[in-house]
Amino acid sequence: MTSTTAADTHDKPSVLFVCVHNAGRSQMAAAYLTHLAGDRIEVRSAGSEPADAVNPVAVEAMAEEGIDMSVETPKVLTVDAVKDSDVVITMGCGDACPIFPGKRYEDWKLDDPAGQGIDAVRPIRDDIRSRITTLITELLPADSTTK
Repeated sequence: MTSTTAADTHDKPSVLFVCVHNAGRSQMAAAYLTHLAGDRIEVRSAGSEPADAVNPVAVEAMAEEGIDMSVETPKVLTVDAVKDSDVVITMGCGDACPIFPGKRYEDWKLDDPAGQGIDAVRPIRDDIRSRITTLITELLPADSTTK
């Protein structure tokens, strides 16, 4: 069996969100992208040092938007996850993310919601939503959304 990527097969684009603990920012970003793009974009998230559980305040903040993250679990960042993604968006993981030629990399400077209350997490959530909306328009040009 051979391994192919979305870029090789010209299927839907794939995005990987990476932060240290995969418990807050990357989980919210993945949840928003899945919610807003549906099955038109393959979504992954991972952490260089995954936490034991998703941040409950991040779960609460997303629930206010009608998005349930309560069943999500932090996942460890693997080389294959990076290889299999067209776009890799890092959020404070520094050099922990492997670099492969031909991938699109972005580093989103976002406050870490760890240890923050809901009032501090809402603006982070809203910033992520805005960035996700922009990302969708870049990955799914209007003429390609109907197949």
